[in-house]
Amino acid sequence: MKRTLRHLKKEATEKALARVAFDLTMEHGLDGFTVEELVQQVGCSRRTFANYFTCKEEAVALGAISVTNTAELERLLTQLPENASLLDLLYELVKMQLTSELIGRLHQLVILSRTYPVLEPHYLAAMHRLQTQAQETLLDLSNGQYDEIYTYLLISAIYGTVLPLIEGRLHVLLPGQNIASHDRSDAVSFDHFMETVFDHLRKGF
Repeated sequence: MKRTLRHLKKEATEKALARVAFDLTMEHGLDGFTVEELVQQVGCSRRTFANYFTCKEEAVALGAISVTNTAELERLLTQLPENASLLDLLYELVKMQLTSELIGRLHQLVILSRTYPVLEPHYLAAMHRLQTQAQETLLDLSNGQYDEIYTYLLISAIYGTVLPLIEGRLHVLLPGQNIASHDRSDAVSFDHFMETVFDHLRKGF
């Protein structure tokens, strides 16, 4: 369904509030600014903020993932060959969604969550939102050609592996990291990690 101008404006306002909340937290810490200061910087009211978020922490978490353009993902994916397999669609979707910028911001959110534990449930909610967006996009693109259980299985396999990656529990170099800054000399690149994950999926785990 085509989105209306009103919907696009609301989405833009939500993203603006979220991005500023995330940036302010990175610069000043979660306790270093108020919602009043946040809305003043965006140019809206506190009531507008309350229309989108229940608390400052929720806005910060969404700010970490607000670099993803769902509409652009769908547009690009529709340009793939008609005979592309579901796994091919997922591979392209993940490459487009999990950009270096997004992975970096999510990792920063994880670090913030360790300093401010109140952020942790909102970080998990943001990850769930990303996964849900991927599920909806993949289901739309598959157009009923594949079993829904298979679709959810593939999505869950990818995001279930990405979660420990972002949290630093796998020996993988996140975007911007190098071997010298990592505590393991055998850490692999992020691109190598993703290729390995999809290689396992192509072979049936």
